[in-house]
Amino acid sequence: MLDKLKFVEEKYIELCDRVERPDFYDDPKKAAAYLKEQKELEPVVNAYRAYLRAKQDMNDALELMSAEPEMKEFCQEEYAASKKRSEELEQELKILLLPHDPNDDKSVIMEIRGGVGGEESALFAHSLFRMYNLYAASKGWSVELLNYNETELGGIKEADFEIRGSGAWSRLKFESGVHRVQRVPETESGGRVHTSTATVAVLPEMEEADVNIRPEDIEMQVYRSSGAGGQHINKTSSAVRLIHKPTGIVVSCQEERSQFQNREKCMLMLSSKLYQMEQERIESAYSGERRSQVGSGMRNEKIRTYNFPQSRVTDHRIGLTLYKIDSIMNGDLDEIIDALISADQAEKLRESGENT
Repeated sequence: MLDKLKFVEEKYIELCDRVERPDFYDDPKKAAAYLKEQKELEPVVNAYRAYLRAKQDMNDALELMSAEPEMKEFCQEEYAASKKRSEELEQELKILLLPHDPNDDKSVIMEIRGGVGGEESALFAHSLFRMYNLYAASKGWSVELLNYNETELGGIKEADFEIRGSGAWSRLKFESGVHRVQRVPETESGGRVHTSTATVAVLPEMEEADVNIRPEDIEMQVYRSSGAGGQHINKTSSAVRLIHKPTGIVVSCQEERSQFQNREKCMLMLSSKLYQMEQERIESAYSGERRSQVGSGMRNEKIRTYNFPQSRVTDHRIGLTLYKIDSIMNGDLDEIIDALISADQAEKLRESGENT
């Protein structure tokens, strides 16, 4: 590990020197790539240098203990503190050196669908949509609606939306799967607790350039939007549906005013879906590999239960239970997401140890 860290530090120093050159910005595209790489290496280098300082402090404490016996107690405390610090930094460095998800900085496209449970599942889907909107707002991210189909009681049959912001994928990628709710529905007069589900899919936002899409593989349909929009929506077929014929993937967008804008959004959604399909194909090719305990993010996996009578939220992948459902439904998701990220890192560290 130390050899690898030394190489990373040398690469970082080289990048810093390059940035200082007068001609650095002559090629803006290359400059942006170098700055991005420098930013990614910086936390690794800082932790590595802190680790070396902690190791040096340990050696200094041992030397001083030998030279000045009367300072033994003080030196022992310094040695113990430096040793603890070096062990913490070593663990941090192991995590920092894990393979980096290239999509972590990307924005995301989220899809929420009502599942089992009729109208109550649609109402729960709306609760999830609101929860993710509030979480995005707490992070300073923007939300843009792509497709929204609601029920008469205000539930959601389906909602597709972008969450734009650096690092959105790194925080939200484990939200894909089946979300289950246990509560007394608004439509229930007898006060009985019902169980319903909604599905969530999270895709890293991809540009058309990231995925090879042939124009002849796309069938485009236009229709009138079913959402709000007044007379304009009623008179024009501005909503767009794209069908990718080789895969059968269908995407729709009706939230923009113009057909052209809706088609652009559809292409964005299609690119992300095709990318995700290819990633799943590659992952399934390694069928012998042990899956991470946080799951594969497939829609048929029940990942979380929201029990309103007990004010309980349980994430089944990592066995985490929190008794603060109101704050979670109001967008306070960081404790769950941090635990999922830690579990994923722990699993990768374990697999890394087995492979060495």
